[in-house]
Amino acid sequence: MIEFIGTAAAFLTTCSFLPQALMVLRTKDTAGISLTMYAMFLTGVAAWFVYGVMIASWPVIIANAITFLLAAMIFAVKVQNTLAHGARRPTSIPIAS
Repeated sequence: MIEFIGTAAAFLTTCSFLPQALMVLRTKDTAGISLTMYAMFLTGVAAWFVYGVMIASWPVIIANAITFLLAAMIFAVKVQNTLAHGARRPTSIPIAS
């Protein structure tokens, strides 16, 4: 029962990420995505993968390997967009004195 719950959780969380990944790969639109957040997310997923290997849990290993690949593709598109267009900074509004 424990492995079933782990497998179901891994399947659902990985599959929930798929629509976002497909949309970004199709549209190349990453304007609403934080580069820092995705770098942190990739690091966390990689750590979960290593943890899964260390405890020999196939649901953790497979789910995080797939999620890492999808997130790495989005991260690569975000980096390309950032390099091509530069980091967009909000314009400042002058304050009247």
